[in-house]
Amino acid sequence: MTRSTHNLRASMLIGLIAAVISFGAFAQKDSSNHALVQREVKNYLLELLADKQPGQNVSIEVNPIDERIHIPACTPGFAYHTDSGALAQSYVSVRVSCNNNEWYLFANARVTRTRPVVITAGMISPGTMLTSENLRVSQVEVNRLRHTAYHDINTLVGARMKLRVRQGQPVQANMLCFICKGDRVTIKAQLSGMQIKTAGIAQQDGVIGDTISVLNASSRKTVVAEVVSTQDVVVRL
Repeated sequence: MTRSTHNLRASMLIGLIAAVISFGAFAQKDSSNHALVQREVKNYLLELLADKQPGQNVSIEVNPIDERIHIPACTPGFAYHTDSGALAQSYVSVRVSCNNNEWYLFANARVTRTRPVVITAGMISPGTMLTSENLRVSQVEVNRLRHTAYHDINTLVGARMKLRVRQGQPVQANMLCFICKGDRVTIKAQLSGMQIKTAGIAQQDGVIGDTISVLNASSRKTVVAEVVSTQDVVVRL
């Protein structure tokens, strides 16, 4: 092997090593930018959603950005934007850009919203009266709730289940009745500063706040009254 050939091969080897080192440094830097963008996308969404979800706990999971996508250094800092209408969705896309060039990408995140809700502590059969023993409070994803849910166990004690419900199910208004059809109830009404009470029989199921038909046991007339407890209805005169 000639000296010139040996020098040429040595030069090529040195160049290859330098290229590998350079690529490794670039990849490390680029990977750092990936982590930075994902972290800032999460913080950006948390800040936007902080005041829009009263009573809810919000968690954000940003999808990993493909490592093959080059994210340049951005001296002024990356800018983030998403459509305000998308914030109510479970999946949100955020546009990430750098102000000093035309580069941008879209980062996607899953938004999970939960709030404390009363759930069943075990299997409950139709007709079962709810107590503090067969209920508990747990964090439940909001998108699982289709009807009025409850956050305080005490407000449900004495209500009855209309459906067979498995353990861990959120208790919702369509599942129960505070007053059930056929129940004997007390009808209350305010008249000229006096409260009048009489016995009645519920003609419909109802939860607190519902208006139902009730048969006045004395007059045999049907009135429309609001359910206010598991025993009482009120006629609004």
